[in-house]
Amino acid sequence: MSKIHTTIFKRLGWALIVLFGLSVIIFSLMRIIPGDPARLALGPTAPEEVVERYRERMHYNDPLPMQYYYWIAGVVKGDLGVSTVTHRGVTKDFAEFLPATLELVIWAGIPPICFALLLGVLGAMYNNRWPDYIIRFSSYIIIATPAFVWAVLFLLIFGYWFPVLPSIGGRISMSFSVPSVTGLMVLDALLDGQPAAAWDAFLHLILPALALALGHTMQEARLTRSYMLENAGKDYITMITSQGVPRNIINRRFLLKPSIIPTISIMGLDIAAIFGNAFLVETIFNWPGISRYAMNAILGKDINAVCGVVLMLGVIFILTNLLVDVVVIMLDPRMQQSRSK
Repeated sequence: MSKIHTTIFKRLGWALIVLFGLSVIIFSLMRIIPGDPARLALGPTAPEEVVERYRERMHYNDPLPMQYYYWIAGVVKGDLGVSTVTHRGVTKDFAEFLPATLELVIWAGIPPICFALLLGVLGAMYNNRWPDYIIRFSSYIIIATPAFVWAVLFLLIFGYWFPVLPSIGGRISMSFSVPSVTGLMVLDALLDGQPAAAWDAFLHLILPALALALGHTMQEARLTRSYMLENAGKDYITMITSQGVPRNIINRRFLLKPSIIPTISIMGLDIAAIFGNAFLVETIFNWPGISRYAMNAILGKDINAVCGVVLMLGVIFILTNLLVDVVVIMLDPRMQQSRSK
């Protein structure tokens, strides 16, 4: 069995333990929060006997360990329970709302991957010169500004003052009708042979995706710059430089690869963190995704929906960490040697 396979199995074993602990914590927290979930689900005018029957059916009158047992037994079978807000199965709600957030996260992950390394390399190559000063100064402002603030600014600038991009209009204009195949609107429009609809869906994605991506892009650019400057002073770079190797070859072949390994680790976590940052951004842009669904569930103390969303985010973080570990092992021979000892 290869070292990568061993790493994957070890990580999956720890992932099960982490998910179990996460499920216990979030389930317990949701149960001890003040408020009667049965009354919230049925409304203030529902008769008390109806509310009591609902409590019995949902096992709210049972001890907390028994409530957790019934819930986790359903989760293992793929049943996350019934949402008290939408009155549908949480699994069905996920199937409806998750693709919208997934598409948003995919497009929000493109700028960090494409531009973070480019800006970091540019800042390192022009260290303490005007391109570096511009990148560093702008990164301070962008990183310090939360994603929801950028969402509000984009909404005001490009949605109202200069309405060049769609702002609060969902995922696509009402004039288009695209059958759902994958749940990803741009891809579904292309599969259906509607390039105009795909372009319209892409325009709807620009503002919320940029709001989510800006901070992560500049953070990863700063990391890449810092590690490139740190590695540039090491002995092996000095030796290669003394041999007359051109600077662009040194940067591309000998300096970039070891410098981007820490950035890749952070990049994977940032892409997973975009799911969490999307809560307010989806609400601001009226984006019909899983984050806005979770916000409504939290406000309505929808226990099954909140627990399901938190578990889903936990799975996303774990899988992303696993993927990052595999990529880093493939890029860094030192880690392969350490695992072989």
